[in-house]
Amino acid sequence: MTENREPPSAPASAVRPDNSSGSTPSFAALRHPSYRVYFVTTALAMMADNIEHVISYWVLFERFHSPWLGGVAVVTHWLPFLFFSVASGALADRFDNRRIIQLAMLLFMLVSLSWALLFLTDTLQPWHAVILLTVHGLAGVLWGPASQVLIHDIVGVAHLQSAIRLNATSRNLGTLMGPAVGGGLMLLFGSGVGLLVNVLIYVPLVAWLWNAPYGMRPAGASAKSVRPAGLRASVALLRDAASHRTIIAMIALAGAASFFVGTAFQAQMPEYAHDLGSNHADTSYSVLLAASAAGAFIGGIVLESRSLLQARPQTAMVLTILWSLAICGFAMTESYPLAVTLMFVAGFLYLSFSAMAQTLVQVHAPVHLRGRLVGLYNMSSNGLRAFSGVTVGFVGSVIGIHWSLALSALALLAVTSVLLAFSMRQR
Repeated sequence: MTENREPPSAPASAVRPDNSSGSTPSFAALRHPSYRVYFVTTALAMMADNIEHVISYWVLFERFHSPWLGGVAVVTHWLPFLFFSVASGALADRFDNRRIIQLAMLLFMLVSLSWALLFLTDTLQPWHAVILLTVHGLAGVLWGPASQVLIHDIVGVAHLQSAIRLNATSRNLGTLMGPAVGGGLMLLFGSGVGLLVNVLIYVPLVAWLWNAPYGMRPAGASAKSVRPAGLRASVALLRDAASHRTIIAMIALAGAASFFVGTAFQAQMPEYAHDLGSNHADTSYSVLLAASAAGAFIGGIVLESRSLLQARPQTAMVLTILWSLAICGFAMTESYPLAVTLMFVAGFLYLSFSAMAQTLVQVHAPVHLRGRLVGLYNMSSNGLRAFSGVTVGFVGSVIGIHWSLALSALALLAVTSVLLAFSMRQR
């Protein structure tokens, strides 16, 4: 096996993605045949992930009509990222990433199967949802760092931003297809049988990873070279990364976006659709979810086709500010067409700044810490989304989900403005 990895001694200037030479070709990562396969199979897996969300969130809303339970859904789903992302990154540094991703896919399949059985037997209770969303979150924790280290092995440093942006695009393609396919499965087969069909959609990624020539750890990645990954190790990792201001800034930016807004509004989307006055709330719910994914997908295609928005910290912060404004506008509008438009714009902006931030972390990370720093970034980007279940969901049960989302978006705008001012001053 030949791994496409840069030597540990490579200087930062040699691997920076924010050059202005314009030499990066369009869709650079897709020039790697193995990456093309991973792009397609990841899109299918992400579509299956979102089919499950679409069906399960709709059934929860129909059965319980509880914003509080929507908040619980967000917290229990994302809390595992907070506690276990760094540990997952350590696993990605030490073990075969193909097997880690396969284990994650098997957990996703188990969760879809469990939802299906509960729906078919009409025995769903709130505590079932808490357990299944937690297991789903654990599967996502395993998938994240291993996937990022794997694509780094496939394409190397030169095409890393392209690979990360396209990987996010493939995930959003899955997110875009998820509501349509999930809604179709519910109409054709019902929620229970639809999720049984959904289990099969994970199979192509599991099968391709079986003999993929990437992801194995080099011989030097022994147990002695990987430190434990508990809370104390996370603090130590932050100290190790403290001298890398770009890494710290991007971790802080991703954490703020997740803490205040995250994806909590997706769990509440059935109620937003209902409040916008559509005569077909189930259809408008799917369209709102699809609009955000469509914005991200088209954004990825447009940015990659022109190699636009090369990764720079200040650019990522400006894009985050614009995303905050789009989310705030969505929360307060009473117009359904405007809400769909703002969801589309928000999806475009979210892909742009999140892919940029993740690229900067991976490129600037020391080789021996890459998996753990990706895990730390995922802990911030995904784990802190659990608290958006509080800022949007729990607070929304008191003051209304429109006001809670708008105020959360404005709080993110304020924090990001401070980060941008500090970054410009340092520069």
